Amino acid sequence: MTNENTDRPGGASQHPNDMYGNIDARSEDDTGVAAPIPAATVVLLRDGDAGIELLMLKKNSKITFGGMWVFPGGKIDAEDYPVSGDVDRAARVAAARETQEEAGLSVSAEEFVQIAHWTPPPGPQKRFATWFFAAQISGDEHIAIDDGEIKAHAWIRPQDALAKHAGGEIDLVPPTWITLYHLAKYSPGSEVLNHFRQHGYKTYRTRVVKAASGDRVAMWHGDSGYEAWDADVDGERHRLVMAKTGFRFENTVESY
Repeated sequence: MTNENTDRPGGASQHPNDMYGNIDARSEDDTGVAAPIPAATVVLLRDGDAGIELLMLKKNSKITFGGMWVFPGGKIDAEDYPVSGDVDRAARVAAARETQEEAGLSVSAEEFVQIAHWTPPPGPQKRFATWFFAAQISGDEHIAIDDGEIKAHAWIRPQDALAKHAGGEIDLVPPTWITLYHLAKYSPGSEVLNHFRQHGYKTYRTRVVKAASGDRVAMWHGDSGYEAWDADVDGERHRLVMAKTGFRFENTVESY
């Protein structure tokens, strides 16, 4: 049976939070495809009275992902790499550094549990291949944003963030939306971390196509249309339909 989660903000012919831009390319080797930029982000968890809460930050509208609500993070800098050049280690260092820079929080990278890795579809636009981590904190630390790159912050339950997106109150890019959907299934924070320690992280090598309906669809491994880049193939589903009426997650193959 298909699991679905839908929101309906309404808007233009393409959902305003569809960040994927030009979707004509079919390979990393196609002419004009931009190389993915390594990046990292960390979902900071705390236990609230009504379930887990996540720290989310609102980006300045004038920068990359402008106006979006995101988790602390950014691109991996050259200084983040150890002598060995280990990119997984560099991702942890970058996520910890960005958390300090964007939220004023000092969190040890050793406490991070990887929950996902996202690669956007091939295209000419700026692309971030992103390591997603999670870590639990006590929740009473002072959050200090710079009011420059970051304009606001909030501790929010994942299901409440999804509801606000459904109502058009906040903007979320698809990787953030899927992360919220996944984490909403677990509480308290220790259960979130234990789930990923036991089951490992999910890998999303995203392919985006336009369906016959006109909706753009992000597909991942296991979806019947994934290999053929065809959203209209019948069969299994592992996708996010980015309809103008709202995001709709369809999944029949992956355990969340």
